[in-house]
Amino acid sequence: MIKNKIILCVFVSVLLCAPAVAADKAVFAGGCFWCMEADFEKLEGVREVISGFTGGVLKNPTYNGNHAGHVEAVEISYDSEKISYEELLEYYWHHIDPFDAEGQFCDKGASYVTAIFVANDKERELAEQSKNRIARQFPNQKVVTPILAQSTFYPVQGNESNHQDYYKNNPVRYKVYRWNCGRDKRLQEIWRTRGNID
Repeated sequence: MIKNKIILCVFVSVLLCAPAVAADKAVFAGGCFWCMEADFEKLEGVREVISGFTGGVLKNPTYNGNHAGHVEAVEISYDSEKISYEELLEYYWHHIDPFDAEGQFCDKGASYVTAIFVANDKERELAEQSKNRIARQFPNQKVVTPILAQSTFYPVQGNESNHQDYYKNNPVRYKVYRWNCGRDKRLQEIWRTRGNID
């Protein structure tokens, strides 16, 4: 009896002290990070989406200050048992304009271009395969979204942290911005005949 209690206590202690399973992460740039965050947080299996900057060499870029060389991006933490990296890629393509090298929708400029940031060779292979599938779907257009090696991701923080969960904290302003930017209208134009996983 005492032996069973000891075994039970040890088992419970191991469970309580076991580290939480680390989430897999994916980093995508798709124009306005408010919109990317809002789109990806809808997905089952996505644990968290953080808005920030990546792709450049400048340390600690800021939204209202200097973020030269960086793009607006999101870091997606996800449970790979519920959603795969391939599914995230498919969803990503359907939420960007992969043919616009100047930015996304009403947002133009280097910080608003699209990109897939891969962490390893497996992600690169899956990203290349998904990009090739999109290219085959649109043989008369050039898919300009690059596949790049991940670099440091800088979450928007400090006095600019209001950019995290902007669509939740400022729903009216966010909806007006998204509608005026023409994002959903353009996405419908591109993807309505190609299927969408929304």
